[in-house]
Amino acid sequence: MNEEQIMFSSGELTLEGMMAKPGTSTVQRGAVVCHPHPLYGGSMHNNVVEAVLQAMWRLGWATLRFNFRGVGQSEGEHGGGAGEADDAVAAVHFLAEKLAIGSENIVLAGYSFGAMAAMNAAPKLADLGGLMLIALPLRMIEGEALKRIGAPIVLAAGDHDNYCPPAQLQAMERGLGSRAQLKIINGADHFFGGYEGELSDAVESMLRGI
Repeated sequence: MNEEQIMFSSGELTLEGMMAKPGTSTVQRGAVVCHPHPLYGGSMHNNVVEAVLQAMWRLGWATLRFNFRGVGQSEGEHGGGAGEADDAVAAVHFLAEKLAIGSENIVLAGYSFGAMAAMNAAPKLADLGGLMLIALPLRMIEGEALKRIGAPIVLAAGDHDNYCPPAQLQAMERGLGSRAQLKIINGADHFFGGYEGELSDAVESMLRGI
C-alpha cells in the first residue's frame, strides 16, 4: 500500500508521519503504530513497525506510523515516555479525523518503548477499538495498568525476549481474561530479526478477532 508523508500537531509540536489508505472509497478500520526507543535509534522506519503495517494492509486497514517528538523531522525533544504517550494520543485523533471514523474503529499499536507509550496513551482515548503491545518491556511498566483499559488487547513477543519474558506475558494475558490475545513467536528475541514474517502473520490473525 502506498504511504504519503504527513505532518500533524501534538500540543505545540509538529510531528512527521506516513499515512496509508486503501483504495476503497470508505475506510472502516485504521491503526496507529508507535516505534521503539528514540534514544537507541528507534524511529518509524523499523523492521517490526513495518511487519505490523504489512499485516494491517493485508486486512485493508488505513495506517499511520509517525516519529515521536525529537526524532527525524518531528519537533521537540525526547519526553521520557509521558510526552510520547501524548504524541500517540494526538496521532489517533489525527487519523480518526482524516478517516472520518470514531476511535472505536482504530487500534493503537506499539513495539517495545512504543508499546509502553501506547499503553500509557490508551486510558486517554475513549472507546479505543483495540490496543496492540509487541515486546512490551515488562520491567518498565506498572503491572496493573492494563487492567484499567477496557479495549481488546493483543500481545506478542519472542520466546527469547529478555525484556518481555514470555512467562510473565502469559501471566498478564491470563489476568486480562477473554479480551486479551497472545502470540509467542518461537525463536525470536526482542528485535525479531529474521522473524518478521512470523510476527506479521500472527498480528494479522489476532487483529481479525477484534
